[in-house]
Amino acid sequence: MPIHVPNPAPHPARRWARFFLPLWVVITVGACSIAPTYTNMLDDDEKYSPFAKYFVLDDPAIRKDLVIRALDLVGTEYRWGGDHPGEGLDCSGLVTYIVSKSSRRNLPHHAATIALMTRPIALDELAPGDLVFFNTMRRKHSHMGIYIGDNRFVHSPAPGQRVRIDTLKTRYYAERLDGVHTFSRKP
Repeated sequence: MPIHVPNPAPHPARRWARFFLPLWVVITVGACSIAPTYTNMLDDDEKYSPFAKYFVLDDPAIRKDLVIRALDLVGTEYRWGGDHPGEGLDCSGLVTYIVSKSSRRNLPHHAATIALMTRPIALDELAPGDLVFFNTMRRKHSHMGIYIGDNRFVHSPAPGQRVRIDTLKTRYYAERLDGVHTFSRKP
């Protein structure tokens, strides 16, 4: 007569893994498919809509301060998602930090959304304190910087690098320039 040995009870960790692992996979995959929204990052009176006015900083003193603050941050370490010089800055974090300190107004921490909120201009209208946008990741406005004059701009380029000054005449940036925008009202 064969002896029947019952299966031992599964280890508590295995029971936990059988339940939570599939749940974790579903949540993780689902979270990756949700597009972020940036409208809640602005004050109610500054939310962007296609019918809203552009984000404007017309005061010449503020525009000059944008350039000065950008130059002061040259050498700051790059950090993806960084929005404070003490911890590191990415490209849009650099811009949002400078705008916040210069104007006490907030922009979203997202280059393409900042491009939507600021008025596009022609390249020959570019003035110190304006924004330059680049397609560096095969998508429009994936990188940005603050124009400081004489074809130069300050930006936070990439991991392992620091905030620096580059020129629009550099082949890399000239080929990827996909927008110039201003904080000024339409002339």
